[in-house]
Amino acid sequence: MIRSMLYATDLGLYAPFVMQHALALARTFKADLYVIHVVEPIGLFAESVLQSYLDEKALNEWQSQGLTTVMATIEQRVLDSFREELGEGEQDLKLIHSVRVIQGDPCEVILDQLRKLSVDLLIVGSHSHATAAATPLGRTAARVLQLSTVPVYLVPSLQRRRSDDV
Repeated sequence: MIRSMLYATDLGLYAPFVMQHALALARTFKADLYVIHVVEPIGLFAESVLQSYLDEKALNEWQSQGLTTVMATIEQRVLDSFREELGEGEQDLKLIHSVRVIQGDPCEVILDQLRKLSVDLLIVGSHSHATAAATPLGRTAARVLQLSTVPVYLVPSLQRRRSDDV
């Protein structure tokens, strides 16, 4: 029985399409829906640029408070996009138990959240970018499929589905 699900979104081009699948499944199973978005850590180049423009105190402040603000802003963006997408679908919003934005390696964070939340199903999209349509799976989707301890509901990108229909 499916009582809870985790929807891992990349906020990419196809995220609203994948979200519709997640909400439909949550409605069907009357399940709690957890939403997660993973932000990859900034790279060495970006960190070195920040170090060259900020003194140590400002850099430490940005790392502690700025990152928190950025994560909260992304979290709010996810919620706002759900509200915009759903419009009158207030009931669907009630299915969403929580929205979290976490920094780290996407695959590792998703798998960690599967364990912590003890969900019964993982929902992911196959790609985030239209240019990736030539490959069957994105990097994170492929890794999660291989390592997940729960069933994975994989939503193909619209681009891939349209090209297969021809």
